[in-house]
Amino acid sequence: MTGHASADTLLDRSLAGISLRAPARAVAVLAAVALTAAAAQFTMPVPFTAVPFTLTPLVVMLTGAALGSRLGFLTQALYLLAGAMGLAVFAPSAILPPGALRLTGPTGGYLLAYPIAAFVTGWLAERGWDRRYVTSCASMLAGLAVIFAGGVSWLAVAFGQSLPVALSQGFTPFILADLVKVAVAAAILPQVWRFAGRHYRT
Repeated sequence: MTGHASADTLLDRSLAGISLRAPARAVAVLAAVALTAAAAQFTMPVPFTAVPFTLTPLVVMLTGAALGSRLGFLTQALYLLAGAMGLAVFAPSAILPPGALRLTGPTGGYLLAYPIAAFVTGWLAERGWDRRYVTSCASMLAGLAVIFAGGVSWLAVAFGQSLPVALSQGFTPFILADLVKVAVAAAILPQVWRFAGRHYRT
């Protein structure tokens, strides 16, 4: 694992040799926003909580790692902006508020944590953490921790829940499935690097 920032992400690797990098980066960000929105459509209600199960955290962490800290943050900020403007990018729900009100609802803390989680995962990826499975797992877990911290603290503070209740509503029902997401995401990144012909060195 490298000890300093290389500023070398999967996106940087894929754009090597391309002269018009700015438009290509813009396309990559928009594609990542669309992928995040698509992942949000795969949702399943969970009993005894207003927080649904979605695939979005998986995409948040993957796009953060692939694009890097700044573009990962920008991607998720644009995703939240699109949802706040009323575009159908958030998880469909009969009980959660639509549009900008979704950011003040029970899942608001998770959503607002997405840009930070993408930044953290991207920052670690820029330091080589996405090249090996173990460190890739660690970077995904760091991003997941940010999302859960945002979601649980939001339930506790904004909705006046005690910490045990907030954990039972916003953490316990999801942690096992989300650990599976981490295992999947962590396995993808080193494989993509190997496919791209990059050799990670300690």
